[in-house]
Amino acid sequence: MPGICFADIVAVRPDKDSLISEYRAIGAALDRGEHALALAEWDRVRRRYDSWSALVGLRFAQNTADEAARAERDYADALSPEASDLEIALKCRLLADRGPVSALAGDHAVRLWETDITTFDPAIKPELEEEARVSSQYTELLAAAKLEIGGRTVNLAGLEPYAENPDRSVRHEAERVRWRYFETHAAALDRIYDELVKLRHGMARKLGFRTFTELGYRRMRRVDYGPGDVARYRQQIVAGVVPLVARLLEIRRIEHGWDTLRYWDEALIDPAGNPKPAGGHDELVDAAAAMFDGMHPGLAAFYRLMRDGGFMDLKNRPGKAGGGFCTSFPTEGMPFIFANFNGTHHDIGVFTHEMGHAFQNWESRHQPGVDYLWPTMEAAEIDSMGLEFLSYPGIGKLVGEDAADRFRRMHLIGALAFLPYGACVDHFQHEVYANPDATPADRHAMWARLERLYMPWTDYGDLGFPNKGGRWQAKAHIYGSPFYYIDYTLAQCCAMQFWVRSRRDYTGTMEAYTALCARGGSLPFQDLVRSAGLVSPFADGALAGVVQEATSFLGV
Repeated sequence: MPGICFADIVAVRPDKDSLISEYRAIGAALDRGEHALALAEWDRVRRRYDSWSALVGLRFAQNTADEAARAERDYADALSPEASDLEIALKCRLLADRGPVSALAGDHAVRLWETDITTFDPAIKPELEEEARVSSQYTELLAAAKLEIGGRTVNLAGLEPYAENPDRSVRHEAERVRWRYFETHAAALDRIYDELVKLRHGMARKLGFRTFTELGYRRMRRVDYGPGDVARYRQQIVAGVVPLVARLLEIRRIEHGWDTLRYWDEALIDPAGNPKPAGGHDELVDAAAAMFDGMHPGLAAFYRLMRDGGFMDLKNRPGKAGGGFCTSFPTEGMPFIFANFNGTHHDIGVFTHEMGHAFQNWESRHQPGVDYLWPTMEAAEIDSMGLEFLSYPGIGKLVGEDAADRFRRMHLIGALAFLPYGACVDHFQHEVYANPDATPADRHAMWARLERLYMPWTDYGDLGFPNKGGRWQAKAHIYGSPFYYIDYTLAQCCAMQFWVRSRRDYTGTMEAYTALCARGGSLPFQDLVRSAGLVSPFADGALAGVVQEATSFLGV
């Protein structure tokens, strides 16, 4: 929608009574046999609710210290189970009349609804509200960090430039400062996670599942694979990627002349210092337009809509939630990207990543129904990570042409090194939810054991907290988005396939990528992968080709 501005978006605040009234009207249409009318009205209701919810979440993330934003977030958290109750009840009714409904909504939407109805019962409303409340405690705890380093006070995002400083002593100090914060709040971190695990296990038991794992997969709407497939994929990483990453780290140790490669050395990938953005926030935002111009005309036009309409919040500031994400306002057909620029190469990675999500959401905005606007998350991450790799040809506009080759090499090495870490995070969660009565100490021991399998090179030196198995507590997804993290590694496998293809046919690869974005969530994960001409990560040897290409590219 050309000309739309974020500042003009107004979302009407729903309440329980208004939602009941709207769903009652939809039910009346179904009573009359007006399935098309009922589905169309339901789509409008969901778009309005999702837009309001997204705006509430965004405003809180932009300033976690804002009492009004926190109160509205709390209100949304309390209303969410009520909305879920109404939605699940309607899905059950639609599934009871699936003939005409499938013809109108599509078979995949029906399959998603069949999964959704197993994840909710009114009996778990209190636990869902409590889960949201406790998860928010973690977000607020990390957002409140005030860390002293180099004569400055920074938050966790602001610590990153120090963590990859070419001076080894500065990197070491950055990690000491980081983990001192986590150790100071260790009791709260353990308590929050223990409460979340027990809440989730309790909900799973109420819904008839043995553990939360099955419920967690269903909440992620995974309809075409299960834990066994993921476990086999993790084994591919152990067998094919871990040895390559170990070799790359040993090369780095030799290049720098270190006797031992420590944990605080891992972030410094480039011997000359990790390439940084060629300018601050404003320069990067402007330079990105020229980069996207050289990639695809649709992407270039879309970026200008985002930039000119104010649909980006990229500057780091006190009180702002950490990390980066993309949300959307389906009433308007526009996404919004959120990040915390800190002057490191992560600015570019996060920016291109979230722009990939945003472009997918924009391209799929005409899909018939809310269920198809976003893919399930592992497929959505192909779009985001894919754009990171497809930005390689023009990346010099963001880092300077003299640093472009170094950036590409650094990004590729970082992508490979991420795979074992991502698999470790996922394996850890499977063990946690298989053992819900484990103590906090047991969980730290679980992490330490798995870390030796996936990242055997890790040496924390004198960093006490991660040495005791605490590193996982810095990963927000473990607290707030259980079982999500493997999605990044599954997507990385597919994104790297796009990279391999783009080296031989860039224009054709960009067309295939754009077409995948436009399909949105209209197909399950593996069908979307195949539709783009990619190999499913669950296929035997799926990683072998990209590992071979990366090995050749890196000359190792």
